[in-house]
Amino acid sequence: MSDETLLHFIRALLAQPTAPFHEDAVRGEILQQLAQIPHVTAKLDEFGNVVAQYVHGNAGPGWAFAAHMDHPAYVFSGAATTSSKPPGDGWEFLGGVPAEYREKNPPVRDFGAYAMWDLPACEVREGRIYSRACDDLIGCAAILALFRALADAQVEANVYGLFTRAEEVGFIGAIQLARSARIPKETTIVSLECSSERSPGAGRMGDGVIVRVGDYTSIFDDAATTALTHAAKEAKLAYQRCLMSGGTCEATAYQLYGYRCAALCVALGNYHNCGPETTIAPEFVALSDVAGMVTLMQLAVTQAGPAEAQAALRARLEKRVEDHRRFF
Repeated sequence: MSDETLLHFIRALLAQPTAPFHEDAVRGEILQQLAQIPHVTAKLDEFGNVVAQYVHGNAGPGWAFAAHMDHPAYVFSGAATTSSKPPGDGWEFLGGVPAEYREKNPPVRDFGAYAMWDLPACEVREGRIYSRACDDLIGCAAILALFRALADAQVEANVYGLFTRAEEVGFIGAIQLARSARIPKETTIVSLECSSERSPGAGRMGDGVIVRVGDYTSIFDDAATTALTHAAKEAKLAYQRCLMSGGTCEATAYQLYGYRCAALCVALGNYHNCGPETTIAPEFVALSDVAGMVTLMQLAVTQAGPAEAQAALRARLEKRVEDHRRFF
């Protein structure tokens, strides 16, 4: 996929404002983009998550890629008649931004029921994407790009794209979706994220997509992680394998409800808009890392799944046993 095609999806989503429980603009753009991709259907669940599915051929469900549609922001929760402006009375901040950043009262842009930091929606400079909300609209754009790539190549597969609400306040959309069991339990769910490059054990921006073996709370499925790393190695794709323990992602939520889970992410600068010296600043990611994420997602869909990858690893190790049997 060309960078321009990928940037088409990135720009379309980053242009939309969003906040926890106020993902309508992003959701609408996602549905509009999905409607233009062959072999894709999309429905809303009872909570307002978008459940999309690419189906071409007779394959059963294999992979699901999940990203969230919200970003930390001020949300109006007071009386409808109030004339106060964020962050005044009636406004509540939802999401993980430390108080010392918010107490400086940086400028915000009011969208009626919610307000975001007054930062650029999308700027591309020197191979990096700067935005008020990379996390996790970049992950949402990656799913759209994946579906476009699969359709263009006429890949026979059965793949879900899960676009969830209210992740920033505790994975509420993902939990509602997992509880519903709408996604078949034999599906492997891969959480897509932008994760702080300042996290302990974090990868380096520009060095490739990160296969995230775990987060602050959980370690993810080893077979699914093996499948992703094997696919990257076979294709000689630049990738990193890191714990990324700075936060908890949706893979932990899905895993708690019985799903096999893995995670991919790209290194993120100014996580949650927290810039140097307690200033609010645009988040940023490397375009090459996002392109690598989309490529690895496509490789996962078209190559061996978790069970096959684990069996292949076992076969390689058993061969080593046989190669050294003369020394037993």
